[in-house]
Amino acid sequence: MSHRILITGASGYLGGSLLARWGSVALPPYDRLYALVRTDEQAQAVKRYSAEPLRFEVNDDAAVREAIVNNKITIVYYLVDALSAKPQASFIKALAEVKETSGIDVHFLHTTGAKIFSSHAGAPTDRPLYDTEEDLYDIQKAQRPPVPLMQEAIDANNAVIERGEALGVRTYIFAPCIVYGKGEGFGNPISIQTVAIIKAGLGARRVYSLDAGRPTWPVCHVIDNSTLYLELLRAILAGKNPGSGKHGYYLASSGSVAWADLYAAIARSLAKRGLVDDPTVEQASDEGLAQMAAALGYPKELVHWALGGECTFTAKHGEQIGWKPQYPPHHILEAADDEVELVLSSLGH
Repeated sequence: MSHRILITGASGYLGGSLLARWGSVALPPYDRLYALVRTDEQAQAVKRYSAEPLRFEVNDDAAVREAIVNNKITIVYYLVDALSAKPQASFIKALAEVKETSGIDVHFLHTTGAKIFSSHAGAPTDRPLYDTEEDLYDIQKAQRPPVPLMQEAIDANNAVIERGEALGVRTYIFAPCIVYGKGEGFGNPISIQTVAIIKAGLGARRVYSLDAGRPTWPVCHVIDNSTLYLELLRAILAGKNPGSGKHGYYLASSGSVAWADLYAAIARSLAKRGLVDDPTVEQASDEGLAQMAAALGYPKELVHWALGGECTFTAKHGEQIGWKPQYPPHHILEAADDEVELVLSSLGH
């Protein structure tokens, strides 16, 4: 029996870009590719990428089981929700049932976020935190985040690993970071983090810094993010047994940049268009923070969570399985003007 693969989140920025790039790489043989959809329009769209549309509710345990078991799906790319562990449990349980009846190894790839390995989540930031560290699972288990909503996301990572181990399902924790560049899929073409910086700058008429000093954060072009997804799949299909479970963390990043440099590049681009009053970046005042919060629709307490902090999470695992990023970290600064143009166009400016 050959593998059957399901991608969720196919209309999103990351999932859509993954699906669009699927046919551009030579993968080992597999049986079928499915994509989870919500509408008839999405169903037609995924067919253009040779994916068969499936429609079911991810929060419905019975519906998940029916979709996975009846279609004999053995690999799931989960790109829907990083904060909750409930739907993932249903997918993992269903995959275990497919394994029991087919005898083939089954795989669940959970998309989380680099934020869950950052200062916002209580992760170590006094040294590089490699995605290959032997005790990374134990580090995550011990994290106590200063931002309470992060606890559920940390717990989701851990629950995926624990549930997979208990049921014999190989699991992978895939962590996108600040992803940028135009999405290649049929749906959402823009990221989250760069959009938030731009929206906050528009609302405050100035780009503000939220941290003292020069804290850094990992970055990744959307194409490189997609190619790591695909390189991991290549290793699975080829039977190479890439690291999984407690040793299955994968950060998609070519390196890190300082927030201050990213703020400055975006500020210059917005100023060129007359959308901020000053191209220089200053530390946010209470008034500036309130303006940013209003523009983002967040409480003031969550602005720093969205647009700052320190993340020393460092990628090694991808390169060990053959992934080579195309874009160096400083490319995000060089491409900032294009990113601003893309976001403004997508937001209707």
